Amino acid sequence: MKRQTIRDVAAAAGVSIATVSRTLAPDKAGRVAEGTRRLVFSAVETLGYRTNHAARSLKTRSTRTIAIVAPELANDFFMDLAEGMEGELDAHGYTLLIASSANSDEEERKRLSVLADRMVDGMVVIPAGPRGTHLKALTGRGVPVVLVDRLVEGVDLDAVLSDNETGAFELTRALLSDGYRRIAFVGGDITISTARERLSGFGRALAEGGIRPEPDWIRLGGMGMEDGYRGMDAILQSRRRPEALVAVNLLVHLGMERRLLEQNQRSRGTEAMVIAGFDETAYTPFLPACRYTAAQDAAGMGKQAVQRLLERIALKKNSAGPEAVEESAGGQIIRLPVKIIRHRPEPFLKPWF
Repeated sequence: MKRQTIRDVAAAAGVSIATVSRTLAPDKAGRVAEGTRRLVFSAVETLGYRTNHAARSLKTRSTRTIAIVAPELANDFFMDLAEGMEGELDAHGYTLLIASSANSDEEERKRLSVLADRMVDGMVVIPAGPRGTHLKALTGRGVPVVLVDRLVEGVDLDAVLSDNETGAFELTRALLSDGYRRIAFVGGDITISTARERLSGFGRALAEGGIRPEPDWIRLGGMGMEDGYRGMDAILQSRRRPEALVAVNLLVHLGMERRLLEQNQRSRGTEAMVIAGFDETAYTPFLPACRYTAAQDAAGMGKQAVQRLLERIALKKNSAGPEAVEESAGGQIIRLPVKIIRHRPEPFLKPWF
């Protein structure tokens, strides 16, 4: 069976090939009168025409795709972020590609290079490490890039972040308001801007409360579940234990809860501890030690990142070439507020199973 072409659609609809092309282009369809659009789409349906996306991409130098590269896909925050992006991209006729760097700078470089070779129109990156030299090389190739959640050194890019410092400050202050004075901080790679900002907010709240943090209660490390487990284990082994803890993110929080549950199984008389941590999820109410969470607007961050990226893509189309993308890389930082949510008023003193 003969494959129908755009010329066939134009003949069937009684319009020009250029009109069909505009009608089928998501970013140009608004320029076509409604009546004409109905004629074109009716012809498309009747003929069973399918757009040759490969040919269109070669002609327009646009694949109508945006990529997001995240450190890991197991974290609910990153998936909520991707959902926010996808909704906004769909409204503008773009498709989302998702890749993971597995928390590796080297893997991040590989993923970015492959995606650039596949001609994605732009990228949203949650950096795996603190340096962004490879991101600068990417913008030099003419690929618009927006950072989300984390900043990097060595490159001046647009970024959409949570107000991490204020969020950690408010989490810690909430614990202080409940009467807790012995408060620990668990998790966070200090080379990552998000962790630094949250540790800073924690320290500021203690300082304003007239409390000097105990060095043994600052348990830094990574951002994963095992890091939270190890940090909690070290605190439980200390001679003097804290009453409350601030978790740097959800995965660390989960690791801490797991270690506390094990402790409660072994020692029914263990003094209860409460946890305040970043990231609210549907299963937060099932975390026995959770007292407060800082809810980030992940979907809102994704939406704003897409809006900023689409502005960069439009700028590239109207510019003289890739050089203009690099020169206008910007560096505008948008910070979204977090909401502090209070959970159960009292911690579980005994195992609940």
